[in-house]
Amino acid sequence: MDQAAKGAAALSAAKYDEAIQLYTQALATNPKAVSYYIQRSTAYQRCSRYPEALADAEIAVVLAHQRARRELIRDAQLRRAIALFFTEKYADADHILSIVKKLDDKEKTSGVWGMKIANKLKALPEDDERRKVSVEDIPQVELPTAPEPTKSAASDKSKGEQKSEPVAPKPVVPTPADKIKHEWYQNNDSVFITLLAKGVNPDKIDFEIEKDSLSVSFPIGDTGSSFLFTLDPLFAEVDCDSSRLSGKATKVEIALKKATPGIKWHKLEGDQGVKPITGNTTTLPSHVLQNKPESGPAYPTSSKKGAKNWDKLADENLNEDGDDAEGDETSRFFKTLYKGAGADQQRAMMKSYQESGGTVLSTDWGSVGNKFIKPEPPQGMEAKNYSN
Repeated sequence: MDQAAKGAAALSAAKYDEAIQLYTQALATNPKAVSYYIQRSTAYQRCSRYPEALADAEIAVVLAHQRARRELIRDAQLRRAIALFFTEKYADADHILSIVKKLDDKEKTSGVWGMKIANKLKALPEDDERRKVSVEDIPQVELPTAPEPTKSAASDKSKGEQKSEPVAPKPVVPTPADKIKHEWYQNNDSVFITLLAKGVNPDKIDFEIEKDSLSVSFPIGDTGSSFLFTLDPLFAEVDCDSSRLSGKATKVEIALKKATPGIKWHKLEGDQGVKPITGNTTTLPSHVLQNKPESGPAYPTSSKKGAKNWDKLADENLNEDGDDAEGDETSRFFKTLYKGAGADQQRAMMKSYQESGGTVLSTDWGSVGNKFIKPEPPQGMEAKNYSN
């Protein structure tokens, strides 16, 4: 198996640092392979190394245009739009995504990314620089060239042998404390928090998980500064013994086991100074009592089997381990969009996606809640009903 094939296997297995190193080695011998840059850009993006992801995507766009291959141009531009999104250049990302749609209006992930970009632009002030388009359709970048062989390498090649020196990965630059962001989502049983911090030494992470509080701290490289993340009190009590924390090269992941499964957290922290109120089975803060587990409402449907509880269906479709790196690209995008959506948007997404067989995705509950969503298969394909 050559380096590129090994890189593809590592990327598929979510071993992103390994994939970056393997694709770097493959590009050392084939510096104009468009697909290698696209795949390495993907690995960089999933490691939160967004500037590197953008640089690879732009090189891929230029090389794809040189080859005049429509599908390569589409894939490279899509990867470029995603990298621009993560570098907070939302208007630029929207402009490049429009190019992708012109190249292939059936591209399966462009609709999801379009909604994510639109939501970001909607939240920006009118005079924000991120609303302005500053990119060119084809970027101006310096393309890599094949390295000149040394005398010994030329001699080896003449003998039918070819040697390549391993390329050392670039050192990871620690994320400054004021740039560290966090994300969170939940399922019925747990709350998952991710601190997006590169260069963290897992052996130097100090943390304390109490039933109603969380504290995490770690040094920022060799700068002498440190980062502190605290939640006190938590929105609801957690099971300390079943909760866990793990540190990786690009992030710190925390999984808090809910003391009462089914409680929906509306935020990470509860109200300061609220005294707990004891219920029948556990102790819950007063701001949580309105959110006790219940059967959930059933929403209108034209299904012959009767009404469905779309809240329950949505929870059942979440990955219980909280690992959104699993599955294909569409699944990851769907889960990412779902996490940040409101309750009505989540119900609309699950209903439209399930009833249409994965061909329609809507976030407007008002337009899909009272009707059956018919499948809309791609042009040239036919939807069939296998339920009868």
